[in-house]
Amino acid sequence: AAALTGEQNADEMRMAGNKVEFLSNKAGGILGGISTGQDIVVRFAVKPTSSILTPRRSVDRNNRDVEVRTKGRHDPCVGIRAVPVGEAMMALVLADHVLRQRALTGKV
Repeated sequence: AAALTGEQNADEMRMAGNKVEFLSNKAGGILGGISTGQDIVVRFAVKPTSSILTPRRSVDRNNRDVEVRTKGRHDPCVGIRAVPVGEAMMALVLADHVLRQRALTGKV
């Protein structure tokens, strides 16, 4: 979305009978922090792990230049483990908002 113009990224609306209908869902179902009633679509990115076997430059606690060599078994693809963590966090956030809505209005 950051690479698009406002015109390319806008979710236009029209009336469908007595109901408002979105013509697209580029906002992922959330506008201004409020659900539009559309499907909520979430995307996230995970940075590559820096603990690789290739020696890397760093600085020690005495402010000296050092070379760090990671040893042992390190998985270069943390993305496989990140997906269920991201899904669980999204479920927790949605459940939290359902509980807030119930506390404020008595309804879900």
